[in-house]
Formats: sequence, C-alpha cells, structure tokens
Amino acid sequence: MEELIECICDYIRKPYTDYAVMLNGEWGSGKTYFWNNKLRSRLEAIKNSDGKNYKTIYMSLYGINSLEEISKKIFIETNPMINKTLKKFVDTREGNVIPEYVKTGLDMANLFGSTSFSSDKVDFSKMFSIDDKILCFDDLERANVDVIDILGYINNFVEHDGIKTILICNEKELATKFKNNNVEMKTLIATYILDKEGALTPKAKKLLGVKEDESNKLNEKPLANLIEDKISDIFDKANAYERIKEKLIGETFEYVPEYSYILSGMIMKYSYNENLSDFYKRNTSLIISAFKQSNTRNLRILKHALNDFEKIFNEVMKEYPMIDKDILKTMLTFTIAVSFEIKAGNISKEKLKSISNNDEYNSVIFTSKILNDNNQFYLREFDNRYFLNDFSKYKFFKFVEVYVRTRFFDERLFKDNMEEAKNSSRIRRSGENKKYVKLLSGEYWKLSDFDFELLWNQVLEEIKSGKVEFKEHVKLFAIVKYLITLGLIDYPVSELKQNFILGMQMSVSENMDAIEGLKESKIDVDVDYNIEDKDIEEIKNEYLDIKARAIQELATSKASELFKNLPDNLSEFYKQIMGEYKDLPVFSRYDMDNLYGKLLLTPNYDLYNIINLMQLRYKENKELLEADSKNLRKLIEIIKKNRTNKEKTIKFALLDNLAFNIEKIIK
Repeated sequence: MEELIECICDYIRKPYTDYAVMLNGEWGSGKTYFWNNKLRSRLEAIKNSDGKNYKTIYMSLYGINSLEEISKKIFIETNPMINKTLKKFVDTREGNVIPEYVKTGLDMANLFGSTSFSSDKVDFSKMFSIDDKILCFDDLERANVDVIDILGYINNFVEHDGIKTILICNEKELATKFKNNNVEMKTLIATYILDKEGALTPKAKKLLGVKEDESNKLNEKPLANLIEDKISDIFDKANAYERIKEKLIGETFEYVPEYSYILSGMIMKYSYNENLSDFYKRNTSLIISAFKQSNTRNLRILKHALNDFEKIFNEVMKEYPMIDKDILKTMLTFTIAVSFEIKAGNISKEKLKSISNNDEYNSVIFTSKILNDNNQFYLREFDNRYFLNDFSKYKFFKFVEVYVRTRFFDERLFKDNMEEAKNSSRIRRSGENKKYVKLLSGEYWKLSDFDFELLWNQVLEEIKSGKVEFKEHVKLFAIVKYLITLGLIDYPVSELKQNFILGMQMSVSENMDAIEGLKESKIDVDVDYNIEDKDIEEIKNEYLDIKARAIQELATSKASELFKNLPDNLSEFYKQIMGEYKDLPVFSRYDMDNLYGKLLLTPNYDLYNIINLMQLRYKENKELLEADSKNLRKLIEIIKKNRTNKEKTIKFALLDNLAFNIEKIIK
C-alpha cells in the first residue's frame, strides 16, 4: 500500500503533467476509505512550485446529472466569497464532500449572501481557479452523465491547465454500463440497419416480423450474434472510452486493499462495546479469512456483517455468558458467510432458507460429498469455502440465517440453536480422543500415507470394540466403503459389515442413555444413504433395527420408573409422561393388569386429566401410537372385563370414558 501512495505522490510532485491517474478497484473494496484515511493527508503535505501546500478537492460523481453540477461543486470549494459558516460545514464533511443541496446558482446566492445570479446565465466553470488544487473524482461509473462527456470535461483541466487529477472508479462496471446502456434502442436500430443491408436471414426476418425478400437468402447466422455484432459496430462506446482514456490517463493503479488495516479501522468503531471489540481483535485473521473466501472485495458487506454480528454477540453474552468461545467463532464465520452469499448475489436466498437446522445441513453436506450427489453442489461448495478447517459439528445457525435474510431476530429459534450448539460442543469434547472423528470430519486427507494407515487401524479397533457413537455408524460405514472403493483401504466389505453390526450392538448396550437422544432423530429417514449401494442399505437397516430394539429396552426400564408414580406422585407422573418420556413407548413395555390396579386407586379428578393427557400424547405421533397400541387394546379389554356387573360410579364411568377415548384414538 505504501508503494501505491508513493507512486501517486510522485505524480503530484512532478512540476508539470498533462495527464490524470486512475485508481481502479472493485465496488466496496475501500477505495474511498483509502483516499480519506491515507492518501489525502499525504498529498496535502506536498508543496507546489510556489511553495504552497496542495489542497485536495474531492467529489463523488454518484448521481450527477450534468457537467454544470461538477462546475458548481468546484466553484463552491474554490470561491473565497462563500460565507464562513457554510465553508466550515463543508470542510468537516468526510473527504471534503460538497453538500448535495448546493446545486443551483439561486440557492447558492441565497445561502452565501453574495451577488444574486441565475444558474442559467452563469458559466460556473469560468468562476474558479484551481492552480494549487488536486482534483479527485470518485464513482465515475455511477454518474448519470455520459462517461465520455465527463472525461472530455476533465481533460480540459488536465491537458490545458496541467491540474493534478485523480479518478477513482471500477472499470469493470464501466464496461458493463457501456454494453447495457439503452439496449432496446440499440437493438431496434441495429435490426433496421441489418434489414436494409439485406443481412437478415429468412428465419431472423420471420422472428422479427420483417417482410422476407425471397431473392436475398444468405447463409443463416444466429440472430443474437447478428444484432450483437451490429450493435458493437455502431454503438461501441467502449472503443471511444479507450481512446479518450489513452489520451487522458497516464497511469492506472490497481487498488488492492490492506485488509488488516481497514479491518482495524472497522473494529475501532466498536470501542464502546469492549467485549465485542476484544473478540473481533482476537479473531481478526478469522474475519479476514472468511472475507477472502467470499471471492469478493466488497468491504461494505463485511461492515454490514460485523454490524449484524453485534446484535447476535450481545444476545449470546446476555443469555449464555459462559458459552464456549469456539461456538462464537464459528457463529462469526457463519454470519459473514451468509452475509456475503446473500448480499453479493452469489446465491438465491432460497438455497439457505430451505435448510431448517444444523442436522439437515450436515446431512446434506455428507451425502453430496461422499455419495457424489450434485443436487446439493452449492452447499458443499459453501461448506468447503468457509469451513474447510473448522471441524465443529455445529456450523449452521438457523436464527443467524433468518436474521441476516429478514432482519427478524427469532428469540425462540435463537435459544433452540444455542442449546443444540452447547450439547454438540460437549459431545465434541468427549470425542476429541476418538480416532474415527477424523474420518467423519475429512481431516484424514491431511495425513501422510503412513499416518493414514495407522489411523485406519485405530478406527477399526474402535468399531470392533463399540467405541463409535451409535448414531455415527451409518455415516462412518459409508465413508469407509467410499475409501475402500477408492483403493485407499484394503479390507473385505463382508467382514467390515460384520464388525459394524457387532460394534453397533456393543455401542448401544454400553450407552443406553445415548439412545434417548435419538428418539426424535430424523436423520435415519430423511437422509438417503445411496440406496443403490446394497452394503450401505444393509447397514442402514441393521442400524434402524438395533435402534428400535434399544428404544424398546429403554422404554421397559423407563416404564417402571414412570408408573411407580401412580397413584401417589401424580405431579411427577404428568411431568415425565409429557416431558422426557413423551416419545418413548412406555405403555408397550408395562403390564396392563398392573396399570389397571393403579388406575383404580387414582383419584377421579386425576383420571379425568389422564384421559386428556392420552389424547395429547398421541395427537401428532402415530409412530408412538403404533408401538403402544397393542398393550393399550389390552387395557381396553381389562377395563371392559372388570366393568361387567359393576354398579354405576364416577370411578367406573371415568374408566369407561378412558377406554372409549383410547379406542377412538387407535381408530
């Protein structure tokens, strides 16, 4: 960056120049920031041939509608008659930007208290002297005036008066502007000329509704190409731009920002929020890395992303002050990534909007990466770009995606995501010493051949001894099968399947509590583990069978814990059956005769509540009802059997009602 500053300073130091210099860079890359914070002060420290320090005049051409407006702006800056109050206001504006409201001669006369004159009669370009000034024109590509006219206007200062002039622009956007300006008009004229020249083919004439001349049938050329070529011949202002640029611009400098310097300036603005400012400073390299991975140079989007993260950071610190800092770092990367992908137009908002949670995100990444599913190619690229060296299990924060996309901060979603992220962090820590995690994360690609062979043997031992977390078995099998297919692992698939099945059984028996967390897991049914691979399908089915049996065993132990609360500890019974046991088929694993005896001792008021509770329990859980229904039918039979020849009481009326409602639910 210092070399760039010195090159521009050398241009200013030259006694006489008849050319301008251009500073070219992407939109939002910090060109204006560079001018205001580094370049302008250095230029104003240089003395001209008369021993006076140069003064810079900066003006943005954004929205300028006429050349006269440029003259007015220069006039305001250079006219000594401007009253001091307005002059002071102008000087305090960032980069000495002239206020937009000072645009007409009449307004200026009223504001300045000077001689009355009309802008229609005054040529402002003749009313100022800029011999000791440096002119800086920014946003050349955003002016509403023809760029060729603007450059011709500026050339008067540069070529005839030798005024030091700097142009700041994005030349790539200039080319687009030339090409896309008045497309409809250009197409109409080009078509008319092509027809008069007899260059339109019969097919093209038919498409355009032009009368066909049977005597003039030339070799057919695509219509779009014909028109585009003719437009280039007639209206190619890009060539005119190149000609005047060659005449006006002596040197063009490519602006490549010093991201660490600019980021430091951004972070300084958060000094009022000490915790956030410190967090940003500690993770500067992470921010720059995510920014670079976006493949843009748009620092404005980064600025907006850091602003968005301030809200997120404050909420996290308020609700979860002891949160793992690694979670916060991943959340920061995700916020920056989502901001760039959406605001830079890399994707449609629907791509990330369609992902509902972190499990779904990980599943999509897994299936597309390992099973070569190109339907989700974008998400795989997104993950590779921003999270290549991040092995966190929790990377997709839905509340962040919603906030960046809609500006709505969903409190419920925020808390759900944070709880899941915390649990994921605990699991990650507990599994840090497990070797199979390196296969799941893809970290094995970094290993030498020797270390990879060692890792595989260690993972195989973990599989055989049941040390792999139960829910990871199908994924792990798919990865190992994939590596066998590539020839990186030499191992019989039939033996591998036996080891995995045994390992799953051991994993379940040694850690039944882990099964409870899989009751609501959708990964088993939502992720298609390449059904064309019979080996993977077989392991998947074994996994589901073992899981189902484990849930039944878990339900047996939980059922005795649950029903022991009847009839004396009903508050705990309600809490458990609608809480931690709400998805466990506890009725299928309990003796119904025993339950009937407990219901007889249950107070009538609570029997009435149990009827309502049963309706709620199975209202939207048909899978659970299917598991419990066999034993629930037994309970209905027991109630009816014991109702025979019994006198009518509220107790038996309530039991009848319970049987009736259970029967209705099952139907």
